[in-house]
Parts: sequence; structure tokens; C-alpha cells
Amino acid sequence: MRKYDLHIHSTYSPCSIIQPITILKRAKKAGLDGIAVTDHNTIKGSIETRKLNKDKGFEVITASEVRTDKGDILALYIQEDIKNTEIMECIDEIKAQGGIIVIAHPFRNIPWLRFNYPIKKIKNKIDAVETFNSRNILFGNKKAEKTADSLNIAKIGASDAHIPLDIGKGYTVFESDLRKAIKERATMPKGTSRYGLLSGIVSSANKRILYPLKVKKK
Repeated sequence: MRKYDLHIHSTYSPCSIIQPITILKRAKKAGLDGIAVTDHNTIKGSIETRKLNKDKGFEVITASEVRTDKGDILALYIQEDIKNTEIMECIDEIKAQGGIIVIAHPFRNIPWLRFNYPIKKIKNKIDAVETFNSRNILFGNKKAEKTADSLNIAKIGASDAHIPLDIGKGYTVFESDLRKAIKERATMPKGTSRYGLLSGIVSSANKRILYPLKVKKK
């Protein structure tokens, strides 16, 4: 079984303090087999982390967390930054790059970080839902899990780390190949929330100040 943390922010996100080299060191110390560095609207952090990685048995996925007009999406296995912020156009652009689409923390305890679009309407266009986010409260994660189960969508777990200590607190377990596991809905989200609600509120408040929700207007 392999163990990946699929939602980590580096210093290429204004809300994170983790240098790419520190991400690698901490991820390996946490016993992970792979990671996705998902900076806000840029793949620069994941590209730098991939270049620093010398371990052929450890995978660094090129990815980003795309802020759309309806909420955040994790775009995994992409080659270029995603430019579109309108939800449907964003999904199409990720698919055009052969990427995997994951709805990030759809029921986050912080209102402006929730996914404000019915997942049911796009269930055939997305690949997975982040049902365990270590910075979310139990209720939000459980609601995401229930939604994914009811719609028969793959589930992933991740830390959403912004500080080194959080890396690996949430992760996804699967056999062999991540793409195949997501397609076959054979992924298992795991993790623990060390700081609970207070940490989420403080970190999200910082994020709100440093990185307000803005999308391009047509």
C-alpha cells in the first residue's frame, strides 16, 4: 500500500511558510510515499519540489489548488497553470491537460472556503472529493464523506498543510497507481486533526487576509 498527502502548500502560496525542500524532508519523515504540492493557482511549488526530489521511489505530483468562482479544486497531474476560474471552464481546462479533479474541502467550517456548487451536478466531470482535510472539523469531513458515498465518487484524504508539522496529518492510502485507484474508487482517506477547530479558524483568518477570494471577471 502507498500513502500520499495530496494537499500541501509551499511558500509559493502566500499563506504557507513551508519551503519546498522542507516539504520533502518532512513528508519522508512522516512515512509518506508521495505528495502533491498544491499551491494556489500555480504549479511553481510542485515543479521546484520535483526538481529537488532525488528519490525515484517517492512521487511528487505536479498540481495546484485552483480557486474558482464556486470554490477550490485540486488539479493533480497537470502541466501548466490553470487559467480559467469559472467552474465549468476550469474543469474542462484541467481535463484537457489530462489532470485529475478533486473538490477540496467542500464543507469547510469557514464559510468562504466552502464549495458553493451542487457536487451532484458535476459528479460525472470530477474524479474525487477531499473527504478528510486535517484542518477541517469532523462534521465537515463527515458531510463530505457522506456526499461522496451517495454519489459514488472516489474519496481522498490530505493535510492541507501550511506549516511543516501538519504534513502527513491527512493522507490517502491506495495500492500501486493513484490514477487507477481513483478511477476504481479504491482510495482510502486517513488522518488525524491535531489542532482542531481553533487552528482552522486562525489559519483560515490569515488566509483570508493574505489571499482574499478573487476570480477573474469575464
